[in-house]
Amino acid sequence: MVETLKEYATKRLDLIKIQATEKTSISAGIIAYLIIFLIAFAFFIILFNFGLAYLIGKALDNTAYGFLIVAAFYVVLMIVVAVLKKKIVNIIADKVVQFINH
Repeated sequence: MVETLKEYATKRLDLIKIQATEKTSISAGIIAYLIIFLIAFAFFIILFNFGLAYLIGKALDNTAYGFLIVAAFYVVLMIVVAVLKKKIVNIIADKVVQFINH
């Protein structure tokens, strides 16, 4: 009986190690994917915003106004994110907990 319990404990510990390794490897893969995606997306956003600022500036016959309008958009966006900070943090935390417990 004692041997059976020891064997069970050993196999259970091995299973926990395998599950932890699986979750860690999946997490690492997701993090690597997100980093690559975010870098590519950041380049797109930067170049898109330069183009948009120049386009707006050309339409207004003043390039500076185009850049100011694009900058104002991001100021408004930052204010919205700051106001919704707690809600955003809670949503992300819930998703992380769901992923870990899945």
